Amino acid sequence: MSDKSSAKIAKFRDYSRVRYFDYILLGVVIMLLFFGLVMLYSSSAYTASLRYGSPTYYLKRQLMFIILGFIVMFVASRVKYDVLRVFAVPIFWIFWLMNVAVLFVGRSGNGSTRWLRIGGFQIQPSEFMKIGIIIFCAYFIAKHSDCLGRAGFNIDMLLFIFISALPVFISNLTTAAIIAFIGFGMLLIASRRKKPLYALLAFAVIVVIIAAVFVISKSNSEPGNYRLRRIYYWQHPEKATQNGGFQVLQGLYAIGSGGLFGKGIGASATKLGNLPESQNDMIFSVIVEELGVFGVVCLILMYVLLLWRIYIIAVNAKDMFGSFLAIGAFLHIAIQVVLNMLVVTNVLPNTGVTLPFISYGGSSLLCTLFEIGMVLSVSRQIRLDRINLEEDF
Repeated sequence: MSDKSSAKIAKFRDYSRVRYFDYILLGVVIMLLFFGLVMLYSSSAYTASLRYGSPTYYLKRQLMFIILGFIVMFVASRVKYDVLRVFAVPIFWIFWLMNVAVLFVGRSGNGSTRWLRIGGFQIQPSEFMKIGIIIFCAYFIAKHSDCLGRAGFNIDMLLFIFISALPVFISNLTTAAIIAFIGFGMLLIASRRKKPLYALLAFAVIVVIIAAVFVISKSNSEPGNYRLRRIYYWQHPEKATQNGGFQVLQGLYAIGSGGLFGKGIGASATKLGNLPESQNDMIFSVIVEELGVFGVVCLILMYVLLLWRIYIIAVNAKDMFGSFLAIGAFLHIAIQVVLNMLVVTNVLPNTGVTLPFISYGGSSLLCTLFEIGMVLSVSRQIRLDRINLEEDF
């Protein structure tokens, strides 16, 4: 072999020891956060001025959450994700107990009990439970990978039953459904024998449909129950009043007035006291009104790029545990983006789902950025190897 070929091989050997880091994923996250800050200020300035005397109240708090979230993301990306495997079970049970505590000492708001007061901070434990289920399922799947789908005693059925029981202990029904979807999705991807899981999933869907039909039939006349009112105004948004359904109706007005290119940033009319919580769950309506269909397509493409990078990391992870950590984060972000857009457009009843990286909220943002840090940690363990080295000579 010539000296030139030897030098090339040495170069590639050095290259194979280089660790991968997904700067595209990090860049997309930064773009989404910057876009979120712009839209948050636009959607919240009027409300913040009325409530707190400062148009930048929500903007400053969100910026504080982003800085804290970036610290969490940086630490999570630098620590080897194998640490999560060691503490997977304790992490899960700690977050689960926090959610149980909400049932007894939780704080209520907007008709639901979701928050815990710890020191001077108010946190939403159901958001942390999403991290808990991702880490626990990744740990369980990696540990029992040889048993998943095996005939006889089916360990994936045991995990299916366990995931199905989780929503009972979570006060927020929508978040419980998201957690269940994440767990089911990870299990379906991991299991070799999918037919039994499909059968159980079909049975669960039938039960949910029957329950939904029953609930809808009970809500045909305007009910007094808070959750039934949501179903009622979902069916009859035109009957919305200040006492119920008003948020969804105003959101639809905002979407309908956006057009192709929108009214321009800051020019939304519905956010001026007509759209409740426009900085939270309904911020997508303001985006459509101000940026139009063009702006929404750009936002969706950013989410698609984000999910694609997470998928690339999941496929190339060095082990099954790391792969399913990335898969769990993929499912969480994808489910939440789709649900938020379906709720705002009134395809689904109003459920209080935030839009990742965009909506105002500390717990949601911190947890999502931790997941991104976790995925980046997985990416750092990927080696840039050249498989067919001889082809270059």
